[in-house]
Amino acid sequence: MRVRIFTTLTFLVALATVAEAATLKKIVAVSRFENKTSWKGQVSLDDGMADQLTDALMQSGQFTVMERQTLGDVVAEQDLANSGRTQKSQSAQTGKLVSAQILVKGTVTEFENSATGSQNGVGFGGFKIGNKREEAQVGLIIRLIDTTTGEVLASQRVEGKAAAGGMSFGMNVAGVGFGTSGFKKTPLGKAVQMAIDNAVALISEKLKGVPFSARVVKVVGDDEMLISGGAKTGISDGDVFTVYSVGESLVDPSTGEQLGTELEKKGTVKVYKVEEKYAKAKSDGSLKDIKAGDIVRAQ
Repeated sequence: MRVRIFTTLTFLVALATVAEAATLKKIVAVSRFENKTSWKGQVSLDDGMADQLTDALMQSGQFTVMERQTLGDVVAEQDLANSGRTQKSQSAQTGKLVSAQILVKGTVTEFENSATGSQNGVGFGGFKIGNKREEAQVGLIIRLIDTTTGEVLASQRVEGKAAAGGMSFGMNVAGVGFGTSGFKKTPLGKAVQMAIDNAVALISEKLKGVPFSARVVKVVGDDEMLISGGAKTGISDGDVFTVYSVGESLVDPSTGEQLGTELEKKGTVKVYKVEEKYAKAKSDGSLKDIKAGDIVRAQ
């Protein structure tokens, strides 16, 4: 009986593993965080938090994460375009984040570390050992943005709390780097990790109902195209995608608010060859109206 139960559990675990492996990984990009706290220490919250979240998303195995340097270059170009200092034809639009389906933006709203008890102790190597209690709290607002339409898919607060009492290690910011093993052992470092873990859980949950999408990289002839993603996103031979032509960006003439982008369904394509970063797909009909930058979505 035990052997039979064990065999059944093993079979179910194997099925779950196969299902997970077959899941398409949405391509996300994490932008620099905005720091709205009064924190003035040497810890860089804007880049530091973004790097922490980027690493956590990669480690989760659920997403393909766009390299932040590339994202920074594109966003800088977009900011220049929005300032009006470039010609409209040269302006970078949000949709130019071709490799990313979802842009993750974060705001740090709380970054606090308080201590009570004795401040006396022995200091060494960037730490102080003292008989005191420390409490830390970190609060983040996470926004998920569709890079094609500019729509905010979700905006929600997450937080992390941690405490240490008795003989504890206190952080000397001048001697401990953000994200290092030393920082992670402090209450503040633990609170950061909890907030980041909660952010990953939030992103995973909110994107469950969002269909996977990639971009047309190149159109070859009348019935063939290359699409972004490839094996690293879980695309496989035989996958079928719906193709949408990306049209004009819609802007409210009164407020200047971006309302989204016109999308027109053009047909379907079927993947026949997968490379690491892109895939080749064919259509039964003509693709003469499809162009690089258009969207393919999982059915």
